[in-house]
Amino acid sequence: MAESLELNIMAPAGAGGGWDSAARSLQEVMMATGAAKSVQVVNVPGAGGTVGLAQFIGSAKGSSKQLLVAGITLVGASISNNSPVDLTKVTPVARLTGDPLVIVVPKDSPIKTMADLQAQIKTDVAKTIWVGGSAGGADHILAALVTKAAGADPAQVNYVAYSGGGESLAAMLGGQATAGVSGYGEWQGQIESGDLRALAISYPEPIEGIEAKPLKAQGLDIELVNWRGIFAGPGVEGPDLDALKAAVEKTVKSEQWKTVLKTRGWADYYAPSNEFQSFISYETQRVHDVLKSIGLAN
Repeated sequence: MAESLELNIMAPAGAGGGWDSAARSLQEVMMATGAAKSVQVVNVPGAGGTVGLAQFIGSAKGSSKQLLVAGITLVGASISNNSPVDLTKVTPVARLTGDPLVIVVPKDSPIKTMADLQAQIKTDVAKTIWVGGSAGGADHILAALVTKAAGADPAQVNYVAYSGGGESLAAMLGGQATAGVSGYGEWQGQIESGDLRALAISYPEPIEGIEAKPLKAQGLDIELVNWRGIFAGPGVEGPDLDALKAAVEKTVKSEQWKTVLKTRGWADYYAPSNEFQSFISYETQRVHDVLKSIGLAN
């Protein structure tokens, strides 16, 4: 049945960001492995993914042909935007990747270490300009947690949100920001070329091939995994859901998918549908608590 699937995958963000990359990687591997017959990717950016999510909930109800890529950033955006829709309203198919976020500064920055960045935040939180993805998303949460750990008020964090990975990168390279946050894989090229200096990663343990040390290893009790997963519409169940689960499982267990993970610097964070469902509930609560502490949630 999987081999005859004709799918549309929505990335609820602009081109060049993590969800777009995940959707296009799935498209490529699903077709290469024969997990699906054809796969189209559509981008619907806006409001941290909640614009795309609302559209998906409306159009994908009961549909066996539509999928949505989303992650922790959309959990945060739903809460901080007071959106009537969130990821508990769609059907989890599988958790896919969990990559570390990286904190970087421009190569010419006087800030050489996390301790330097903490000192700068403590001195003047308003003059410490952060760039990253959507307001209330994983990048923003990490900037706020680092600000809080420096002893400054996290509600005062000066954070400039961009919807595509390309825009925040341009701001970093143009020297318009003190520090930036992104998925490691998205800025790996610029870190390796020396255009950006990586100060730390948000993963709990060191990662092979990544020089930057975890925040935890640098004395900061902060960990954050930027996970991404794939969802079907509301009310998709029975044989339709089984076919989608089987197609995704075939994809993520393939050699081609392992190559994608390695190339993009993503960690394998696969969890099947049931496990992913309980994880979504837990994560929604955790993100809400963090956002509340920084004044972004009620």
